[in-house]
Parts: sequence; structure tokens; C-alpha cells
Amino acid sequence: MTTLAVDIGGTKIAAAVCDENDTIVQRWRVPTPMDADAINQNIAKVYNEAIAAGHTDIQAIGISAAGNVGADRKTMTFAANIPAWINYNLSENVGALINHAVPVVVENDANCAGWGEYVHGAGQGSRNMVALTVGTGLGGAIVINGELYRGSFGMAAELGHLPMVPDGDHCGCGLRGCAERYTSGTSLENFAKSAIRRRPQDAKRLLELCDGDITKLEGPMVSQAAQEGDVLGLYAFNKIGEWLGRTMAATAAVLDPDIFVIGGGVVAVGDILLEPARYNYTRFLEGSAYRGHAKIVAATAGQDAGLIGAANLALR
Repeated sequence: MTTLAVDIGGTKIAAAVCDENDTIVQRWRVPTPMDADAINQNIAKVYNEAIAAGHTDIQAIGISAAGNVGADRKTMTFAANIPAWINYNLSENVGALINHAVPVVVENDANCAGWGEYVHGAGQGSRNMVALTVGTGLGGAIVINGELYRGSFGMAAELGHLPMVPDGDHCGCGLRGCAERYTSGTSLENFAKSAIRRRPQDAKRLLELCDGDITKLEGPMVSQAAQEGDVLGLYAFNKIGEWLGRTMAATAAVLDPDIFVIGGGVVAVGDILLEPARYNYTRFLEGSAYRGHAKIVAATAGQDAGLIGAANLALR
């Protein structure tokens, strides 16, 4: 018994056939078109190629997609990068191209990555887990009593849009002051650029990395500088770590999880991010001195977490 998992990213569609243990046995990668019909065609093409390669026991297709997924696990209610994905039945449109040979299950990408961590990564053994993905934005996934929590309308775990700062920075969602405006790869770059402008005397290393043009400063450069001990690089990580801790404390006031699993590219620096996050989680946690504290750990399932999660969830 196998499953075809599909992860639709901003630039590429990654796909994999996974066995009954969610182990990847064959991979595909194709560019992501911005046209919805072309995306459907690419997924159907991968499915047909998988069948032709001998994977005739595929039981379901699990799709991990960036955007809001309805409670039916079929419909994209909204996606920022694909204009056609507004109340768009992705499951039906893909299914029609393969003659509805197998069920097509759609999940939010952060939910898939979080579930991948729960079943095969750092969240294993926990009962109540919150996963946070620190990337371009801030994604979230919630597991309660061993089950992925989607909410009544499929919109649970949008933790990047917790309102953290009244009348704060504008967010792409249309609101202001959302958590992801202060905890993300984008905010890391913004904190570093602001620090360079305020403290140019301390900015030698960051300016070297961006060839003196701070408009070209990117997150990996800030990460490199921080790992080298650069004071402004460390400052930028302390800032997003502070806001990550605040976000986790606010989440714990509602959900009281036993573990937070932190993923995404930014977490590659390890304790440079996690230590200020842990400190500020404790600092802003309600009743901190009189309650148990959740573990705060780095994700371990790697870049395949979304595919693994999509495969596992498709059969549930």
C-alpha cells in the first residue's frame, strides 16, 4: 500500500510515493506554474508516471498546499500566490484528470509539515503539540490528544496571524501587528537592516556580506553573521526570538501544549534562535512560576516533513 504525496511550493511541486511507513520510495520535482489548470495537469502527470513506474497500489493522493483549506479537505478557500484558488475545489479538479481513480485529500502546508513532525519527527510521543514554521511567514499546526486540529472551518492554527501589536506593521493578510510581522525570515532581515541604519559602526560584517547594499541583505547572510558572533546578526535573532517566545506564550495560554516544535529555514541556527525564544516564552507565560512549561525544540523531520505529513494524513 502506497500513497502519492504532493507538496505545492512557490517555485516547485515536490512529489513522492510513500510506503505504508511513510518512507519515500520515489521522488519527482517539477516547476510550479501560476495557472491552476497547469498545476492540476502536473499533479495528474506525476500520478500517471507513478503508476507506469509500477506503483499500482497507490491508495490516495495527499496534497500539501500553501493557503486556506476548507474543512472538507478538498477546497482551497484562498491562496495568496494562486489567484484562481478562491473557493476552488482542488480535489475535484485533480481527481477528474485521473478519472477519480483514488481519493485526493488536500491539507494546508503547515498542517502537513507539523503532522510530519508529530508522527516521524521531534513531536513523537507528545500528546498536545504545537508546531511553528519560521519561514517567509510564520506557519502553525496544532495536535490535540493525538489528532490534528483543523477547527470548525479548517482555519485553525493560523498562529502567524495572532494579533500581537495593536496598530503594528501591516501584514499581507490585510491586518496589522500579526505575529509573523515580527517572527519570520522577512522580519529577521528587517531587524538587521534597521540595526545597520542605527549602528553603522557595528555593521562591518553584515555590509561585507551584502556588498555594501543593505537592500540586498537576505536572511542567510544574517544567519551566517550571527553564527560568526556578529553583534548585529545576534541582535536580529534575539528580536525574532523574543517575538517567537511571546507568540508561544500567547498560544500556551489557550492550548497548554506539552511541546513546541520549531521548524523552517531560520531554525538552522539552533540555539541562537531557540534560547531567546525559550527565555521570552518563560517571561511572558501566564503563571510561569507555578505551572509546567512546554519543551521548545527544533524540528527534526527535515525538508520532507510536508510530504510525509501529507502522505500520512491522506489515509486518515
